Amino acid sequence: MNLFKTHSSHWGAFTGRYENGKLEIRPHPADPHPSPLLGNLPAIAHSPARIRRPAVRRGWLEGAPGNAQKRGADDYVEVSWTQALDLVAKELRRVYEDFGPQAVFGGSYGWASAGRFHHAQSQVHRFLNLLGGYVRSVNTYSSGAAMVIIPHVLGPYDHFERKSVTWDAIERSSELVVAFGGMAIKNADVHGGGNSQHIVRDKLKGASERGARFVLISPLSDDFPPEANAEWLSVVPGTDVALMLGLAYVLVREGLHDRGFLDRYTVGYERFEDYLLGRNDGVEKCPEWASDICGVDVDAIKDLARTMAGARTLITVSHSLQRADHGEQPVWMGIVLAAMLGQMGLDGGGFSYSLGALGNTGKRQLSVPLPTLNQFKNAVSDFIPVARIADMLLNPGDEFHYNGRAMRYPDIRLVYWAGGNPFHHHQDLNRLRAAFRRPETIIVHETAWTSSARHADIVLPATTTLERDDIGASGGDPLMIAMKKLIEPVGEARDDYAIFSEIARRFGKFEAFTENRTSTEWLAFLFKRTHEALSAGGHEAPDFETFWERGELQLPLQPDDGGPARAFRDDPLASPLPTPSGKIEIFSQTIESFGYDDCGGHPRWYPPKAKAETDESRYPLHLVCNQPHSRLHSQLDYGDFSRSTKIKGREPVRVNPADAAERGISDGDIVRLFNARGSCLAAAVLSEDVRRGVIQLATGAWFEPDDATADKTMCIHGNPNILTRDVGTSQLAQGSTGQLTRVEVERFANEPPPVRIFEGMRFTG
Repeated sequence: MNLFKTHSSHWGAFTGRYENGKLEIRPHPADPHPSPLLGNLPAIAHSPARIRRPAVRRGWLEGAPGNAQKRGADDYVEVSWTQALDLVAKELRRVYEDFGPQAVFGGSYGWASAGRFHHAQSQVHRFLNLLGGYVRSVNTYSSGAAMVIIPHVLGPYDHFERKSVTWDAIERSSELVVAFGGMAIKNADVHGGGNSQHIVRDKLKGASERGARFVLISPLSDDFPPEANAEWLSVVPGTDVALMLGLAYVLVREGLHDRGFLDRYTVGYERFEDYLLGRNDGVEKCPEWASDICGVDVDAIKDLARTMAGARTLITVSHSLQRADHGEQPVWMGIVLAAMLGQMGLDGGGFSYSLGALGNTGKRQLSVPLPTLNQFKNAVSDFIPVARIADMLLNPGDEFHYNGRAMRYPDIRLVYWAGGNPFHHHQDLNRLRAAFRRPETIIVHETAWTSSARHADIVLPATTTLERDDIGASGGDPLMIAMKKLIEPVGEARDDYAIFSEIARRFGKFEAFTENRTSTEWLAFLFKRTHEALSAGGHEAPDFETFWERGELQLPLQPDDGGPARAFRDDPLASPLPTPSGKIEIFSQTIESFGYDDCGGHPRWYPPKAKAETDESRYPLHLVCNQPHSRLHSQLDYGDFSRSTKIKGREPVRVNPADAAERGISDGDIVRLFNARGSCLAAAVLSEDVRRGVIQLATGAWFEPDDATADKTMCIHGNPNILTRDVGTSQLAQGSTGQLTRVEVERFANEPPPVRIFEGMRFTG
């Protein structure tokens, strides 16, 4: 009988075994609230969506003129590994020799594996750097705007995002938590590198039982775990900054703001107050002004502001708020609001970005380093903000602005993608389809026939985490896991390291890439870094063989000392913030000097950019495209748990009953969502949890076009990114604006086409 083996994933540690053709998964016994997403894992072993052999797009293989126009609609030819790797090496050599490394884009955005070695991003970057470099991307789709604005206002993003207010501090000290965008438990279920203990529910329950009050500010009433007993302030999507300004106005007019804190710890408050009180533009950002924009009652705004000033208050801002037009502003304004309350650095008070958005954010950090694979140095300086890939491919040579720099898009001839699915993350999929017809060659490593694989020229089947040994660990999780292979590779799939090793061999760089180590030898080598730190710190430090035999290792944690905010509050001279002033920058001279008309020197309210987005007669409904509860992004959408949440094979869209009644829509109806960019089908779910005038369709349904040859197609499965806009948050960050858009919805009267995306690829000789 096969024994259960330890393993890890983004949504939890577990044990598993494969026996009699069935993969059995058991959550880690120490996890108080295991994620249901573990239920998607068994399908990995048998799904027809898995890629089983290398494949090449027929038009590219035959060199047909203009064949790139058939990407996404062409058929594929299965080939041997030898032929596939020869083709990859030949094409890489051609592009590097003829156009240089600046013509290669190393796309690898995604969550990939929880493992520290078999991590696709690390492997592809190491490989391309060895060949001479590549054009890279910076920041993330999840927090692109925040990752740029926070360093200007507080200091390095990772420093504050990971070392902020802890769940323990909330449980023991917070009296009021005002959560802009909420803290949906589905988001806290996951974390890159692993999440062995899901503690959020219990911590919020403990705080609530102690008497802490939670206020949810969102268009969705279930954007908070029920354990918190949160009060819901229903807000118009994308208007949180206006509400924050209304709250700030009450603090100033009623003398409730902490001038002592502002004078000692911040710079530029006076410039912001001039704007807040309308001294420059004649518009006072009063509760009445805010209410007209955000839809929250005037008295509710006033009452909340007064309560905030009289309690130990924590302001949180979710990822979702900054994934919209001017997404930098709610993060910046949230920091300013917390500074006005004077509670930055207090236990359970102040400001926290993305608390509840990831499972390990809010936990104590490790006191030892984790295994890390050297990726070598990239010789190419060109980069793009990650959400600007379609702009880059469609507009080579065009100028764009980013964080104070005027830059130009490179001319990309070859895209090499491993460890991600851009047809999940990116917006305006019809535009992305057009962009993917521009490069001469697209190469992907994929585990399954996603749309990214279906738009590639050479498709190399990669193993999933279950098909290889690795080490699972995350900076915010105390458990290091020996991730033991549970199943043999499906079909002819190979791990990324093996694939790149063989391509490197064709360039005479096998030894340089592998350093003459097998995968197992790499795991032992990388483990040494953590082992040595454990030993030096006087902690239990087993050797690799002992760790592997045991299956897991408890790692030491840093103290819950309030992080950099506490140190700054205690002594701003000895522990200044890494900003130009050493203080919280309510007004940023640096940002002001950039001269952007969509992001000035202090936070402010900006109306939505596009006129079509505010034309209520054409597209009267706000569409919220949030993260799914049934999967991580689009990962394992073919899994049993994800598919169990679909209705008639399609993604559910939540509609307020009043909006549904106006359109003759009943619960379970197949509906068509549409706007100027495209349309998709989904299944209606009537729900009072959604504000009137708002509908909610989660991201992550694998994109399936009704006509793959058309320039403008409909997604029959329910991917909302066929509807979202492909524009940056502002010239400052150029982040994704994929959270919100405007649409109309109607009952689909015709017989809907069948969803076949999970059936895999059919080959024609």
